[in-house]
Amino acid sequence: MRALLRRWMHFLLAPVRWVTAPFRAISRWINYEPEDAPAGEVLARTFESPGVLIEHVEALRGHLMRSAIALVITTGVSFVFATQLIDYLARPIGGIGALQAIEVTESVGAFMRVSLMSGFALALPYIGLEIFAFVNPGLRRRERLIVLFSIPVACLLFVAGLMFAYFIMLPTALPFLLNFAGITTVPRPSNYIRFVTGMMFWIGISFQFPLVIYAMAAVGFVRARALWNGWRIAVVLIAILAAAITPTVDPINMGLVMGPMIVLYFLGIGMAAFAERSRDRRLRDAASD
Repeated sequence: MRALLRRWMHFLLAPVRWVTAPFRAISRWINYEPEDAPAGEVLARTFESPGVLIEHVEALRGHLMRSAIALVITTGVSFVFATQLIDYLARPIGGIGALQAIEVTESVGAFMRVSLMSGFALALPYIGLEIFAFVNPGLRRRERLIVLFSIPVACLLFVAGLMFAYFIMLPTALPFLLNFAGITTVPRPSNYIRFVTGMMFWIGISFQFPLVIYAMAAVGFVRARALWNGWRIAVVLIAILAAAITPTVDPINMGLVMGPMIVLYFLGIGMAAFAERSRDRRLRDAASD
């Protein structure tokens, strides 16, 4: 009789188990603790058993393949609204009608470039999860939570960089470029779209500064005080990077790029100090135990 009741309870609670199964799996995934071994010992094991390295390479290939498939899917989805995106990107110069192609495949190239850029932006959260899944076995619980939290933050910072480039950089740079020396410029689709998407992409990448600095400080690669003491060198490097990103040679547009990057650098120093204090506290607690 008891066995029959257990079977019935098992059958009745099956939907509950199915619903909670993903949450239990995520909990086990997050709470898993890797083996604590010195780097030298891990390297020695790798030389003794090269198959372990091959397993990691195979896992990396799987993550890269899934990321590539996701990028292909999101790029395909972007085909549906790529024309609207081109028109939106061309609004600062009067819309898609202001672009004039002089080559047969020029419009197709612009269409594909915008679709790829949009597909990358859409696939970025999934690509971040694939990166996390690859490094997850070597992370501790707290590091795992930090990386998971960093994925949406990185996506938001990337989008913020895109918006800054479109709403701040383009309205300032285009009037200078289109009427330089009194010469009226008729934009071509390939040149204009390459210029806009390239600038938006690199500005979006540069907005990842705080996260990169935070991650490096969390693992002990950099110290907040060293970053603060080297701020002059950082400003020079930012100026060089801004000069490479900026499409014009005038100091106004270069300053528009440098300004937020410098702010992001000092924000990164604050985040590095926070990560440094947390790391030192954990090390002290581990030493006291």
